[in-house]
Amino acid sequence: MKILAIALLAFALLGSAFAGTVNMDFVGTGSNVAQGFYTYPYYFSINAGPATALMCDSYDNEITVGEQWTATETPLVGGHGMFSNVLDYKAAGLIFLGVMDGTINPSTGNLAVWNLFTPGATTDASALAVESNALTLAAITPNSTYNGLTLYTAVGASPGAGPQEFIGYIDPPPSVPEPCTLLLLSTGLIGIAGAYRRRAK
Repeated sequence: MKILAIALLAFALLGSAFAGTVNMDFVGTGSNVAQGFYTYPYYFSINAGPATALMCDSYDNEITVGEQWTATETPLVGGHGMFSNVLDYKAAGLIFLGVMDGTINPSTGNLAVWNLFTPGATTDASALAVESNALTLAAITPNSTYNGLTLYTAVGASPGAGPQEFIGYIDPPPSVPEPCTLLLLSTGLIGIAGAYRRRAK
């Protein structure tokens, strides 16, 4: 019976190593507006923490201030978001970094990100130029550039249904065990189970 409990604990640990679940509380927006919609920053309290600025990437979804939901928190590159195109996520990450360092206007950047995932979301020439440039760069940018960029995807949401998806930045980057670390963890747990079984005999 104890061996079964150890095995269940091992699977729980391995599952939690790939993605975390967080509670999102939408506390407000900044003053940036484009096409009649608020753009970056959107402020959230994550797991009851201080307000954090995030960028929305899902144009067809809607939220209201005060709304709360549960979201998966994954690295932007290698995560499992609402959309399927990895290159679009990489381009969105580059745009978000540009907004953060002040080289891209927040509203222009957010329009460009919306257009990545919802083509036709904007006809703004500046936003389309930012989008095109980001896609070109994303194809040659190493994954290490995206360290610390995090995706918050509402549980059960899909394009046009449920809360929006957001991009944020965590520094230092979230800890995601490498395959070797996971292998050592599972091997160690199996060894413990074997030692317990020998001792029980």
